[in-house]
Amino acid sequence: MEYSNEIKNRLKRAEGQVRGILRMMDESKHCKDVVSQLSAVRNALDKAIAQIVAMNLQQCILEEQAKGKDSGSDKFVEEAIELLVKSR
Repeated sequence: MEYSNEIKNRLKRAEGQVRGILRMMDESKHCKDVVSQLSAVRNALDKAIAQIVAMNLQQCILEEQAKGKDSGSDKFVEEAIELLVKSR
């Protein structure tokens, strides 16, 4: 699977946020502020996971349709749901 620049940029922003959180910890910032930023990173990662799973699901279904097999769609949807559940 080829990953879009949008997804990669989203992860780079999250990486920067984590570095910022570490800096906040080094500066002994209030735990409320640290937890708030950690929550923002988690939300960004959750969105990235959802986008990756959705793109993969779409790609798998399109490939099956191109082969003339529509019956595999249910299996791909179940796998996508399983991936999302595991990510939480």
